[in-house]
Amino acid sequence: MRLRIITPLAVVIDEDIDALRAEDASGSFGVLPGHAPFLTALAISIVSWRAANRERFCALRGGVMTVGGASTIDIATREAVPGDDLATLDKRVLARFQADADEERIEHVETMRLQIDAIRRMVSRLTLGANAGEFR
Repeated sequence: MRLRIITPLAVVIDEDIDALRAEDASGSFGVLPGHAPFLTALAISIVSWRAANRERFCALRGGVMTVGGASTIDIATREAVPGDDLATLDKRVLARFQADADEERIEHVETMRLQIDAIRRMVSRLTLGANAGEFR
């Protein structure tokens, strides 16, 4: 089977595999060669697969998975973090979440700064208008 994990920015995984394990809203399930075609929405989870007697992993931020009749498995997700073992994956996911948290914090501070500046300008205009006896 061919597994492709794709984000909006890159093809993260594109390789031949022997078996796959994933999770949707109803729970965990497996896909083996010859599986019937289907489509499902994936949960935020870790997908694992076996290729050449080695297990690999990829943390997903949800997504959609299709299993095609031509032995293809395509996963489209917002974000994917691959790893060769769970310990490495854990470290990479924590680092990614920390980077996301830092970015969100910077965006939040910048948004607050813009809002405060807008309020100050409004107060200044209203104060100037009140002092001049005008309504603005």
